[in-house]
Amino acid sequence: MRKMLKSFLHVGLMAALVGMLPVNASADTIKIGSIAPPKNGHTLSLMKIADELREETGGRIDMQVFPLGQLGNERSLCTQVQSGTLEMVSATTSVLQNFIPEVAVIDLPFMFPDIKTAHAVEDDPEFQEKLFSYFGKKGFVGLGFSEDSLRQMWNTKRTIRKPEDFKGLKIRTMNSPIMLETFKALGASPVGIPFPEVYSALQTGVADGVNASYVASTMMKFPEVTKYLTVSEFHMNTPINVANIDWWESLSAEDQKLIKDAFGRATKYNREMNDKVAAHLPPDGKRSVDDYFKDQKVEITKLTAEEREEFKKVLAPVWDVYREKLGNELVDFVVAKVKEHSAM
Repeated sequence: MRKMLKSFLHVGLMAALVGMLPVNASADTIKIGSIAPPKNGHTLSLMKIADELREETGGRIDMQVFPLGQLGNERSLCTQVQSGTLEMVSATTSVLQNFIPEVAVIDLPFMFPDIKTAHAVEDDPEFQEKLFSYFGKKGFVGLGFSEDSLRQMWNTKRTIRKPEDFKGLKIRTMNSPIMLETFKALGASPVGIPFPEVYSALQTGVADGVNASYVASTMMKFPEVTKYLTVSEFHMNTPINVANIDWWESLSAEDQKLIKDAFGRATKYNREMNDKVAAHLPPDGKRSVDDYFKDQKVEITKLTAEEREEFKKVLAPVWDVYREKLGNELVDFVVAKVKEHSAM
């Protein structure tokens, strides 16, 4: 029976069946779900550490990666991990904040000035200790960050340079309170659409736009159906690798260290792979993201520092709401870390 179950897991079970299975009491078989495309750096880095864990343990630890929502949408994946029917999820902060409200601090609009600063903050041990301290009481353990880079704005209708340009647009957003409030503040109409269905939604007009990173947008072929890109460094929306706390605490200290170290490497791999994919797109590696955008005749608008400030002013009420929800202490802590690393 155990062999049969293991063979089923290798080919991928339907989400409903996976949700019924109990979490293992050992590290031998680990399932991790995400909604990331199969060939982006996020997924490839998880597959790489899965191979490394098998090699390090002679095949004893078998981490199986299920991308593109194979085990359910992102909220379902988080619920499965929290309830103990799935060992791990790599979940974006936009969805994870429904379970751990404090991670919303990462998603505050225009929190990070650039990707270098965002990475430096994520890598800061004090920042990790502070953020992950909120996970345990919610049934999770934070193991490290994945990478989806800073998100930009795509839309099918017009050039966006000013906050009022968002008025009336149907923007696909994740099931995230902070994103819903952000786009409402800009005068847009947020629409909840699962990530694998966004291409079709843009193509048919169910959505007019989406905020997504360069690489994720390219992997999902959004430039084929939406021609206006605003480079805004809008928000980070970092995927965080988390485990069920009861399952994690049932592991030996040795296995915990092996897995934690592997996820530390995954962060580095993910960033390197994203850079490589952006420069050499699949399948042949002959085109870069920039080449692809040119081929698709994408109109690219880069916000100036002054234009970013205009957006910040309009979105100040969103910051006020989240200062009240999360507390000034946490928000000020992260703002201070951003300033600290921006100066380096």
